[in-house]
Amino acid sequence: MLLSFTSGFALSLTLILAIGAQNAFVLRQGLRRAHVFWVCLTCGASDALLIAAGVAGIGALSEAAPWFESLMRYGGAAFLIWYGARNARAAWRGGEVLLTDGGAAGGLRRTLLTLLALTWLNPHVYLDTVVLIGSISAQYPDRLAFGTGAVLASFSFFFALGYGARLLSPIFARPLSWRILDGLIALTMWAIAAKLLLM
Repeated sequence: MLLSFTSGFALSLTLILAIGAQNAFVLRQGLRRAHVFWVCLTCGASDALLIAAGVAGIGALSEAAPWFESLMRYGGAAFLIWYGARNARAAWRGGEVLLTDGGAAGGLRRTLLTLLALTWLNPHVYLDTVVLIGSISAQYPDRLAFGTGAVLASFSFFFALGYGARLLSPIFARPLSWRILDGLIALTMWAIAAKLLLM
């Protein structure tokens, strides 16, 4: 049981460490101290649902419905291009400063809708959680422990990223830092979109 749990934790953490759309969004919200708890909880809960689906053996969805993969790929790429353009515009315009109270950083509903789109419209999320974690979990004697470890790693990472971002607050007290971050986020979104379109 312990081997299954630690293996699931390590695999999930390794997969989630890659810089992606979701991580960049969580980092940005953490820096702004805007809805951090709800953002981290939403990310962890989304991963938990997808990992549970994979461990339960639903990874065969793409084989049963080939159109689903294409829909997610092109829909996800379109959303990432739009979101990248938004960040590129923010980088070009500049003028943002660190908000410590989160009051003017956008409403909770809008924030969570953007986050859910970044999460659920990204085919790589399904590949990592449902397909990869789901298929590897079948190799372990205790799939429940493996899945539990994977879910715990996801929650741990997102809360550490969201609340740990405030350690970078002194750097992001300057508008130039925000312009650089927004520019990097835009490039990351476009790179992921290009990868999706060229798959």
